[in-house]
Amino acid sequence: MDSILVRGNGALSGAIPIAGAKNACLTLMPATLLSDEPLTLTNAPRLSDIRTMTQLLQSLGAEVASRCAPRS
Repeated sequence: MDSILVRGNGALSGAIPIAGAKNACLTLMPATLLSDEPLTLTNAPRLSDIRTMTQLLQSLGAEVASRCAPRS
């Protein structure tokens, strides 16, 4: 397993790209309902499970927009 080692006592900032994983995305999608702010999940895999969760969230009144990058 990869790890991130942080040394020092300064403030942290920035972003770390994480490869899209179905199980991570499927748990983060309903967690977005807990926020009043718009949230963006990126690098989500294009799978039927993700589409089904999207439809479920939309049926609960959530606004979900999908911007898929073209497959390469």
